[in-house]
Amino acid sequence: MTDPQPPLGLFGTEDLIDGDDRAIRDAVRDFVRDRVRPQLPDWFEQARIPARELARELGKLGVLGMHLEGYGCAGTSATAYGLACLELEAADSGLRSLVSVQGSLAMFAIWRWGSEEQKREWLPRMAAGEAIGCFGLTEPDFGSNPAGMRTRARRDGDDWIVDGTKMWITNGSVAEVAVVWARTEEGIRGFVVPTDTPGFSAPEITKKLSLRASVTSELVLDGVRLPSSAMLPGARGLSGPLSCLNEARFGIVFGALGAARDCLETTIEYSRNREIFGKPLAAYQATQLKLADMTLELGKGMLLALHLGRLKDAHRLRPEQVSLGKLNNVREALGIARECRTLLGANGISLEYPVMRHANNLESVLTYEGTSEVHQLVVGQALTGHGAFR
Repeated sequence: MTDPQPPLGLFGTEDLIDGDDRAIRDAVRDFVRDRVRPQLPDWFEQARIPARELARELGKLGVLGMHLEGYGCAGTSATAYGLACLELEAADSGLRSLVSVQGSLAMFAIWRWGSEEQKREWLPRMAAGEAIGCFGLTEPDFGSNPAGMRTRARRDGDDWIVDGTKMWITNGSVAEVAVVWARTEEGIRGFVVPTDTPGFSAPEITKKLSLRASVTSELVLDGVRLPSSAMLPGARGLSGPLSCLNEARFGIVFGALGAARDCLETTIEYSRNREIFGKPLAAYQATQLKLADMTLELGKGMLLALHLGRLKDAHRLRPEQVSLGKLNNVREALGIARECRTLLGANGISLEYPVMRHANNLESVLTYEGTSEVHQLVVGQALTGHGAFR
């Protein structure tokens, strides 16, 4: 019997990560190990997470909006951000969702499209975890087709009045600020909405079987009056929110691999210690065939993620390439989680092991920030030149 190797060790991916990025990844890994992992089974079972407390700790760690420049943000590489997402999701997709919605959706929207006043008011507090943000695009009847949104903003003198409902909004019930997208006479525009504004409410969505260690909410805007300065001046049309989604999807390309890695490492360790018919489960050919195939998909996904990270750092990453990464890595991560569950047998359904928790979470990750079918169509359009969304 030889000494076992970690799955990604077979691919030599450590040699593809520079020292600065590795140090950031390791700091996030240590935080997750010491602060988060011991609590996760209870958080998931009880469908709760101390979001505000964690946000402050994550702010001190420097991961909130970490890939943005200025305004209290760390200004790291995109690859470092991706690796942080991987370590966060190796703990739980809900934890990575908190960070990516904060940094890549709410903060990025303000950083990329906001006024200088909006940036100075919100970004330093959000980077520190003193203010949590959410991102209101999806509606009850419009997910994959955000162009059909019914939320509307109308002029009333110098003010805007916003009415509508958003659905499946991460961080909504604990947020101090919401970036809300609405239809106006000028087209779709974004608004920075303090959540204590009269007419704004965010009831939490309960009875979830996935992302239970995450705050998911409905946003209700009933005659919300905002000053003209609340509008994001740089965003006009769907290009504004879609640019934010691409930022979040990039984090998922890495993040999903964290969940897959945790499942696979857990399963390898389990199989080496679980005896069946007088020898370890790991010593059977059927087990090793499954572990080899899962390792292959994990490694290919990691190589793809690192390549996309380098492209993003060089400002050469295209939206259809992000779709390739999100489509492949989430789909394969979910397959790995499901296969690992079978190898753990009855133990696979217990919260004593993370595998089924990851599998349940990845069902949501497969859908949000663009379903697999939407990303297939993005890739298909890039290949053929023909849009087939309708």
